[in-house]
Amino acid sequence: MKNQWIHIFSGTVKVKLTGKGIERFLNQLTKNGVSIWNVRKHGSEAVTFYVNLQDVKKLRIPARDSNCKIRFLERAGGPFFLSKLWTNSGFFIGACLFLGLIMLLSNMVWGIEIRGANPATEHHIRKELDKMGISVGKMQFSIDNVESVQRELTDKIGALTWIGVELKGTTYHFQVVEKSEPKKAEVIGPRHLIAKRKAAIVKIFVEKGEPVVKVNDYVLPGQLLVSGLYGNEDDMKTVAASGEILGETWYSTKVELPLKSTFQVFNGSEKRKYSLKIAGRTLPVWGFGDPDFKEYETEVNDHPIKFFKWELPLMVEKKTLREREEVTRIYSREEAVESAKELARKDIKNHLPENAIIKGEKILHQSIENDKVKLTTHFTIIEDIAVGQPISQGD
Repeated sequence: MKNQWIHIFSGTVKVKLTGKGIERFLNQLTKNGVSIWNVRKHGSEAVTFYVNLQDVKKLRIPARDSNCKIRFLERAGGPFFLSKLWTNSGFFIGACLFLGLIMLLSNMVWGIEIRGANPATEHHIRKELDKMGISVGKMQFSIDNVESVQRELTDKIGALTWIGVELKGTTYHFQVVEKSEPKKAEVIGPRHLIAKRKAAIVKIFVEKGEPVVKVNDYVLPGQLLVSGLYGNEDDMKTVAASGEILGETWYSTKVELPLKSTFQVFNGSEKRKYSLKIAGRTLPVWGFGDPDFKEYETEVNDHPIKFFKWELPLMVEKKTLREREEVTRIYSREEAVESAKELARKDIKNHLPENAIIKGEKILHQSIENDKVKLTTHFTIIEDIAVGQPISQGD
């Protein structure tokens, strides 16, 4: 046999030859250039051998001339395998479709469970999940990873203190902790209330303690506002002074804003690419070619392919290419001043308690130097100026 692999692909036939002219038959085949191999003799008038499928027709004339009978015992090789495959193609195609369907269903989202949220918050979460494309029937590899989902839900839903996201099989599990949980009551010992900064008193509301200032009084930092001591000198009692002392306070801020600034923004154009990752190699499936973007950022997410609950050594790689462009913003003098004022308001709010109120604002200094607007603003704020101070033995 010259080349076994060629015979396997082209097809082989096992032949049994019987008769008295076996030697004459084999010699005739050799003269005709017919390749035979594995020739075995069975008695004096029988022999078996293998021959190529395309040479089968060349056996008839030598067999007739040598008074031998031919019997075909076995058939093997590519053509016969394809013939059997075609005969059973319905079963083979059905099996492939069944396995494909199982893999498809194993990589879809079949359930979303939310625990720890009241009905209103749960409804809000489900609406946000629909906007994010997370719903029953969606393919898992088309959804962002659980870290991105967790971060986006936390940013968009203000009622959440924390939300845990976990993908188990084909079900997303969300564990919610809401901000409305009751807080433990703070244990406060006997104390006074003193001023934390200089201010003019505009309102006094005392729950416990003895007020020692009145409306319109001007107070300095550390000055006593509400005393935690009450009673006569012989029988003094202490309490944890509490209440709200609103005072008019004053702040100054300085901001600078360039008239011309350049920054990068996403313009909304994006392209997605999907690839199969097998043994560290990537096979592109969808989204071929480079995008027509001058500048872009690439986000890569890998999603394992599952068969029932088992993860296969295959992954779907999703690349999202988002176009970004450079934007130059140029303010006019009036626009720059208004933007600087808004920036000053945001800056002062970052340093104030939540219940503080901006009563008034006044620009103390305004100038444009080196293509920058420089603004100094004076703010009048109404805020609670009372802070606790423990009562000492000396008091």
